[in-house]
Amino acid sequence: MNRIFRTVTSALALGFLFIAAAPAIAEDVVPQSQQQIMLSFAPLVKKAVPAVVNIFTKTRVTQTRPSLFDDPFFKRFFGGNFGPPRQRQKIQNSLGSGVLVDGDGIIVTNYHVVGGADEITVALSDRREFDAHVIVSDERTDLAILKIEVEGESLPYLEFADSDKLEIGDLVIAIGNPFGVGQTVTSGIISALDRSAGLDNEIQSFIQTDAAINPGNSGGALLTMDGRLAGINSAIFSKSGGSLGIGFAIPANLVKAVLTNGLATGRVVRPWLGAVGQEITGDVADGLGLEKPGGVLVNRVHPYSAAYQAGLRVGDVIVSIDDKEILGPETLTFRVASGVIGKTARLGVYREGRLMDLELNLQPAPELPPRDLETLTGRHPLSGAVLGNLSPAYALELGISAFAEGVVVAGTLKGSVAERYGLRPRDILLVVNGEKIVAVEQAKSVLEKAGGSWQISIRRNGRTLSFKVSS
Repeated sequence: MNRIFRTVTSALALGFLFIAAAPAIAEDVVPQSQQQIMLSFAPLVKKAVPAVVNIFTKTRVTQTRPSLFDDPFFKRFFGGNFGPPRQRQKIQNSLGSGVLVDGDGIIVTNYHVVGGADEITVALSDRREFDAHVIVSDERTDLAILKIEVEGESLPYLEFADSDKLEIGDLVIAIGNPFGVGQTVTSGIISALDRSAGLDNEIQSFIQTDAAINPGNSGGALLTMDGRLAGINSAIFSKSGGSLGIGFAIPANLVKAVLTNGLATGRVVRPWLGAVGQEITGDVADGLGLEKPGGVLVNRVHPYSAAYQAGLRVGDVIVSIDDKEILGPETLTFRVASGVIGKTARLGVYREGRLMDLELNLQPAPELPPRDLETLTGRHPLSGAVLGNLSPAYALELGISAFAEGVVVAGTLKGSVAERYGLRPRDILLVVNGEKIVAVEQAKSVLEKAGGSWQISIRRNGRTLSFKVSS
């Protein structure tokens, strides 16, 4: 009995000794050691919360109101000519989060939080509210940059972490406004890196975390333990709409690149490699003499691209950018898009059994040839269509392959002949009366001299469609 008592007493003494030895955390100081982190996240949260904002949007939408006379019974007995359908304006409200990244009122959030909004209101942690306007919006990365006017006041903001240095298992904190209940803090770890979230985004290299993320958290901050911005919370994987421990954040390095390029140019500009390829499987790796699968086997290089200027050729295998391993096409796209226009990057390439480095100038996709938009007139099936010359820059702007060439339908005038024949924006005009179309001026000439009969082929969503018209 005495032995047991002495053992318990010794254990308690050791416990008190451990607690006494644990370092204390000064007020408002970010934790500096693992022991401090285990005690509380409060100092970190207190420092970061003022830089995370709530975002409220209003969007005006027009709805067609159902009418009693639309009922088939009334149409049958009273006819269907009751005038145009009744319409009404409705205000749609939505909410999300954002992060101050500059003391002058620059805020980063998700595109899907503010896209199409007529009014944007930002609420700070101290309950002050400001009207915000969009500086840059980029649907392809799901990022938007907002600005609020603070009249010379310097607001608290978060600095960017180097997201390339994040590791699986690192502790992180998510801050946002889930379900509109107010600012909420959740904690977790980084569960995975370079993940595809299954979203319709060009950039598929997300940070995965098990920190609870719910609707309304979008655009909020994912923080490292030193209080820096690891990423912008963007999406959840859930069948129920609630958190299931799988959330995704856009890496800080991509956010920083979009911010830097956007503020410098006032528009969405990203570096463009100008080369595409396929993932390296085990069989392909064996055939090429590579030690392991990984990288991108280049099968196409655009002649106007930075890749071509750097010396990249079909058959090369891109294995790294600035010594960062390229796992596949998604990683390659992310690494290039995370660069800053005007800088250079070192491209690691495997060619004919040896490794070599190529210097890549990070530059946007060129607009060659110029788009030269023109609305067609005259007596032919494309009258009223707005045509433009395709270039890498214009193709990417339209959301089609940068390698597409020729003439594209940018739009059609309401009620025009082209609209009646079913022409749609992004249709690519291929052939008119057996002649391949490569420029707007040529298309005009061929259509006007046809003599009353037109055989036209277009490409739509990867399919070739043909139709014949005679006057």
